Order: sequence, then C-alpha cells, then structure tokens
Amino acid sequence: MGTTSLLDSNCAIYLVKGGLDKGVEQELRKATALGFNLSVVSQIELLGYDFPTSEVKSITEKFVAQCTVLPLDNEVVAKTIVLRRLYKIKLPDAIIAATAIVFDFTLISRNDKDFEKIEELKYFNPF
Repeated sequence: MGTTSLLDSNCAIYLVKGGLDKGVEQELRKATALGFNLSVVSQIELLGYDFPTSEVKSITEKFVAQCTVLPLDNEVVAKTIVLRRLYKIKLPDAIIAATAIVFDFTLISRNDKDFEKIEELKYFNPF
C-alpha cells in the first residue's frame, strides 16, 4: 500500500495520538510505510477542531504537513455525486471514497458501515 493508499481521518487520528494496540499500529504503519495521502476533507477534519493542547496541535500540523493532500477536483466531485446517489452516505465520506477511487488508492479506514458497501472502492480496515 503506502503511496497507493488514502488515510481516512479516523486512522490518522490514531497515528497522531498513539495508544494503539501494537498489532493495529503495525498494520497502519505498514500500510502507510511509503508515505501518507489524505483527502482535502481529512485535512479539514484533522486541523479544524479545537485542540486540547498546543502540543497536540503542533503534532497534528506536522503530521498533515508530511502528507500529500489530494484536491477536490472536477473528477472527484463527479464521483462524489454518483456515490451520494447510490449509497446515501454523508458528504465527507463520499468525498473521501471518491478521492480514493479517482486516484486508484486503497482507503484505510475504520468506517466499515459506509465504505464496505461501495463495490468499486478498495478498502482496508486495519483494526
């Protein structure tokens, strides 16, 4: 995986905060060993909340700065519309899934409920 995977916000938060089961952390690190890709939605989700401390804010900002953030371009928008119509998922999840599909990445997430049902999405839950 690595450079061919897209990290969902929920998995990125686990990597930033730590405290994961060793097996799960190894799976996440292995899946993203060659670098991190994020949807612009995940960038917004990761940086757009009130951080509990300046240290957590700094760690999160550094993590996001190391990632490749993929844009919300016309192709991703078109795929998002199709996914929303077909699967009735929330807009942020539809954008993240569409980004993974358009860029031909495996989506790494813990959100089985929304992502497992999307047939064309390559999906991996390390938990």
